[in-house]
Order: sequence, then C-alpha cells, then structure tokens
Amino acid sequence: MRKVIVFLLCALFLLPACHKQVKVVSVSTEALPVDASSDAIQDTVYLKQLAPIKADLEQQLNVQIGYAPERLWVGDPECPMLNWATDALWEAAKKVYPEKVDIAIVNMGGMRCEWPAGPITKEKVFELMPFDNELVVLTLKGEDIISLCESFAKYGGQGVAGMRVTVIDGNLADVQVGGKAVDPKALYTVATSDYLSGGTDHMEALTRYVEYWKSDLKIRDLYMEAVQTQDTLRAAVDGRMTMKP
Repeated sequence: MRKVIVFLLCALFLLPACHKQVKVVSVSTEALPVDASSDAIQDTVYLKQLAPIKADLEQQLNVQIGYAPERLWVGDPECPMLNWATDALWEAAKKVYPEKVDIAIVNMGGMRCEWPAGPITKEKVFELMPFDNELVVLTLKGEDIISLCESFAKYGGQGVAGMRVTVIDGNLADVQVGGKAVDPKALYTVATSDYLSGGTDHMEALTRYVEYWKSDLKIRDLYMEAVQTQDTLRAAVDGRMTMKP
C-alpha cells in the first residue's frame, strides 16, 4: 500500500511535464436568468419543509412598530433616511456610553433601502440594516476628524450627527462640532459601527483612534428601539452635509 501511495505522489509531480502547454485563446460567457423560469428545477420537498418556518418569520417581522408621515428617501450628499439613522445611532450611543458622545458617523452605503410614508414594521428595519454591525465609540484627535471630513469632500457625503460639514468645489471649507470649529489638538468621541472603525468606505481616519469602546449592541436593534420610542418618525435635510459647486 505504501508503494502505491508513493507511486501516485510521483505521478502527480511528473504529470504536468508529460503534457503540452495549454493556452487560452478565447472565453465566452452566457447569462443565466434567475427568475420564474427557474421554478421548474426548484426543490419542492425543501420548500415544503421551509414553509412553516417562513410563515412564522414573516408573522414576527410584519409587526408595525412606528409610522412615517413622509417618505424617508435616500440620496447624496444628505437625505432624510441617512439623517434619521445617524441621529438614532447618536442618541443610542449617548444612553450607553459612560461619557459625552460628540458626533455620530454612518455611511451612505449602509442605507440599504428607503422607507415609504406609512407603517414602519420590523421587516423594514431589517431591510435597512441586514448586517450584524455593532455600535462602537471611538476617541479621535481633531486633526483626524478634519481628515475624515476631507475624505467626505473627496468621495461624497456621508451621514453625520452633531456636526456640520461644508464642502466647496470638492474641497473641505468648514467643519464644526457642537457649533464650534474643530480644534486639531482636541479629542472628540465618535459613535459609529465596528465595520466603519476598520477604515472602510474611505474612512481610514477612523482607524487612528486614541481609544476604542465596544458596546456589544447590534445597530439594527438600536434602530428598532428608536422606531418604537419615536412612534412617529420625522427626518429632513437640514444642511449638516453641504456640498457647493
């Protein structure tokens, strides 16, 4: 048996040398639609087993927890949905972080849907935040806050709360926290997600934190609580992220 194994190993090493070199001269692709035409090959047995679980989940998620009198739309560089989400995260951080929370940051790419006017269900919150991102609070130097806002100016608006950012012709013109110009040497606390704390979405400045506080709270749950607490959701564009030509 040992001789057989040794023979097979040798054959594997020698096999490439026994063949002519293969060169790819062309590649063709074909789009395969994933729609109703695929229903004929679906696993009906599996779907039957899944049906009661799906029905139970839909019943749990289709529960109204709030109401939006107006549509919370999504769009650059600032929008009601992003402002609501950032404000909600900021307020949640204030409740659990033992010290003052100066600002909050949420990325535009994290807004996975808008909310039409009408009832807000648990399902809509899951649609907005389908990820298990958690709330963290970072302590940053003012110079890194400015650097962060420079990336906003370069790559487009992001969600901010507790601060106002003005961009003119693609360049950062002004950034204020609490109504005052950011002091490059001062320290500021920033509520955000553990995902963004890794510097994603061009937010490398967030990785230069002085302190890192982890809440172990899922942002989706915090949004859920915010909707239930507010009951009637109101959000608007207020000029916190202004980009002028």
